[in-house]
Amino acid sequence: MNFDEIIYSAIPNPDPYLVGYADMENLLARVYRPFRYAVVVGRRLEDDIIDSVHAGPTPQYSAMYHQVNRELSDVVTAMAKALSNEGIHSLPISPTVSDSELTKDFLQTLRLDFSHKMVATRAGIGWIGKTDLLISLKFGPRLRLASILVDYAIPNPGTPIVDNSCGHCDACVRACPAQAATGMGWRAGIDRDEFFNAFKCREKCRELSQKRLNERISLCGICVSVCPVGKTKQEH
Repeated sequence: MNFDEIIYSAIPNPDPYLVGYADMENLLARVYRPFRYAVVVGRRLEDDIIDSVHAGPTPQYSAMYHQVNRELSDVVTAMAKALSNEGIHSLPISPTVSDSELTKDFLQTLRLDFSHKMVATRAGIGWIGKTDLLISLKFGPRLRLASILVDYAIPNPGTPIVDNSCGHCDACVRACPAQAATGMGWRAGIDRDEFFNAFKCREKCRELSQKRLNERISLCGICVSVCPVGKTKQEH
């Protein structure tokens, strides 16, 4: 099988998925430096559930969020197995990290040592929005991401996206209950803190999820819901 066939053999139904390939030379944390290339996998979220998010996370959104994370973890694990069968070494990276896995360094910076969103921009599947969402060309922000690093020179990786396409749209900025965004647009190389306050976002997410779900987790969904990119139902 060629590389595409190996990757897609692990996806049960391609319709709600997107896949991109990225050259990550000199961009990965030292622990990942044995790898140069990455595959990013996006799984679309259900429109009806996202459209129902108005004032914070709903039980349906929370259930979908966790289910899609599990599904993505299974997919990249299956990809790693398929690649191993072809003699290709890889490292699957799940879509999220549980609170119990968070380090003291993360809590001080709210930065992990691996970014699925960076892989996605390098793979050319989207850009970073004004509230730090990955805005994919295909699904907008209505997706979750997982990645797999590969010790293999992927042929024809995507063309990196280095600037945003949000233009003057500030729907997410105005809707954010934490007022965490400055309204500045993303571009490659800009520091997240210049356009988005992750600490404000996390605290408001945990406040809303405690109130609406009786769980203190980092989940909101409002900016995902209001973004016009990827919406299939037009509002009048």
